[in-house]
Amino acid sequence: MKLRSCFCFGIPLFLSFFLLISTSTSRGLAANDTSFIRKTCKKCAQSDPNLSYNFCLTSLQAAPNSHRANDLRQLGKISIKLLGRNLTNSSSYIKELLKNKDKTDPFVRSCLHDCLDLYSDATLTAKQAIRDYRAKRYDDSNIDVSSIMDSSTTCEDGFKEKEGVVSPLTKRNNDTFQLSAISLSIINMIRLNDD
Repeated sequence: MKLRSCFCFGIPLFLSFFLLISTSTSRGLAANDTSFIRKTCKKCAQSDPNLSYNFCLTSLQAAPNSHRANDLRQLGKISIKLLGRNLTNSSSYIKELLKNKDKTDPFVRSCLHDCLDLYSDATLTAKQAIRDYRAKRYDDSNIDVSSIMDSSTTCEDGFKEKEGVVSPLTKRNNDTFQLSAISLSIINMIRLNDD
């Protein structure tokens, strides 16, 4: 009987100790992962005046598996995938806007069609960018992502061709531009480290 009571007391004590250790370890990992992302975003923002540190931090921290990234290469792949998801989401949003045929100004509608074409092409380019990146063809991946960045600027500029028109895609175009800038900064850091 005495042995059994010691055994029963030992299990909860062991489980409490195990939970304490695992909680401390996971908190430590999260802090390290966050600091890696913070450090990377700080470098990215310093190298590109058009890139917002806060946008970089928020985007990369929210990306799936970013907390597991333990080197720049993994974080670069995550950033390009995040860019690809953004492009797909933006294309869907533009399609929804185009469904309002009666409420959309013909000029805006024309711009939306142009932007849909740009974003559809950019989605394919993002897939190529990730293939090039995985194959360590960083120059090609850089060109792919630069092309995506240009697409967001071209889309936004289209609305400015007619005075008084407000782009319904400004935030999405800015987000695409910023996500492209993050990917480009990381690709360039990796290229510099590989030389």
